Amino acid sequence: MTTPGFTLVQLRYFIAAAERGSMTAAADELRIAQSAVSSAIANLEHELRLQLFIRHRARGLTLTSAGERLLAQARDLLTRARDVEAEARGSGGTLSGPVTIGCFVTLAPYYLPALFAACDQHHPDVELNVVEAEAEHLHQALRSGGIDFALTYDLSAPTDTDLHRETIALAPAYVIVPAGHRLADRTTVDLAELAPDPMVLLDLPYSRDYFRAVVATSGTAPDVRYRSQSYETVRSLVAQGLGYSLLNQRPRTDQTYGGGEIVALELRGDRPPLEVTITAVNGVRQTARAQAVMDLLRVIPF
Repeated sequence: MTTPGFTLVQLRYFIAAAERGSMTAAADELRIAQSAVSSAIANLEHELRLQLFIRHRARGLTLTSAGERLLAQARDLLTRARDVEAEARGSGGTLSGPVTIGCFVTLAPYYLPALFAACDQHHPDVELNVVEAEAEHLHQALRSGGIDFALTYDLSAPTDTDLHRETIALAPAYVIVPAGHRLADRTTVDLAELAPDPMVLLDLPYSRDYFRAVVATSGTAPDVRYRSQSYETVRSLVAQGLGYSLLNQRPRTDQTYGGGEIVALELRGDRPPLEVTITAVNGVRQTARAQAVMDLLRVIPF
């Protein structure tokens, strides 16, 4: 069996330089001489026969396409090496260390409190870190290695074939109207009945397209008068009587932050629900602690 010509130390220095965009900054972070970082990366490039960085005079470093590919692989390899080390030292029985999760902003209030509580109970030595963002930002963070996996809706673009998704829950769309609305005494509604009303749109990337598409199934076009990237602001605008909206998560209360009240109505017709997914990069092996956190997410009720 042939052994690789590069070392884990070289990969560590390469990752630091890539993340910092500078040999000097990487050396400062690693607390070593800049010459050691430069030499390690030069030897790595020689061994792999690849140019990993474009070096800009006075402007730092930019990864080449080969460098970007290696960055993800290097992070994965170092993660595996740390797992092997922990197992060899006999600490494999107790999961410990950081897990960084990406979470779609509107899912966070529903999943994260229960996840933190479950993790504290079952894996108290695991340190959970969360990045709350919309879908595109989470996809970028996955590809750059900034997060281990993401809890999000399946709102991906068709080109996102490098991502693996596991559905853990279904979230059908529903309508909210203000208390006192002409349809507020209903339990179900056809979207065509709301055609005369203005719409308050949850204006997040991908989400906005999804909600517009749901309205389009009724043969009408939404009259979007108000927009917000905040789930609770949308609810408050509706409670104020400014229109109706479509959402997917259902709070346990119909009261808004401002004291107003909304009424939730189920949609008539067969419309596919959004899928709540655990999303990760294809081919990237998760750490044992990340897998354990995923297992907890799979059993949290939605």
